[in-house]
Amino acid sequence: MNKALLIFFWLLALAPGVSAKTPGEVEVGGYLREAPLYGFFGDFRKLSEFRGKPLIINVWASWCGPCRAEMGSLERLSRRFGRNKLNVIGISTDDDAAAAARFLSRARITFENYLDRNLLLENMLGASTIPLTILVDAQGRVVEKINGARDWDSPESLSMITRSLHLKR
Repeated sequence: MNKALLIFFWLLALAPGVSAKTPGEVEVGGYLREAPLYGFFGDFRKLSEFRGKPLIINVWASWCGPCRAEMGSLERLSRRFGRNKLNVIGISTDDDAAAAARFLSRARITFENYLDRNLLLENMLGASTIPLTILVDAQGRVVEKINGARDWDSPESLSMITRSLHLKR
């Protein structure tokens, strides 16, 4: 491939607002569809069970350094708001469920986490890269999608979350 073509593809990849969509992706402003959530210990829920309160979904993997780095701040965020005001859940894209479960145990993560079977959630949420965090309002509408790791209990993140999801601190 010639140098000009490589530069073109590199610039295209960096262009603001340009990103590859995953199959069946729900865009910002769209409503999440029903989906099964498979826990690490045989438990099962439906995504619709989280309606009625704002929801933060974090898509991660145990092998992903930035995912591991932000997990502590997600834990603190979930404890700060509690399940009365806000739900925080994790969706692991790990192929090795045991590795993901070990990471959660070692990191002492207490918010609910599920294993994405068959890439259903990864595609619906648009997780072409991870970590990906999705803010969902109480009616199930996707309000924000944030790519990359963040300090989720920082003043800036808390301000964005409370503003986007209409929460009181």
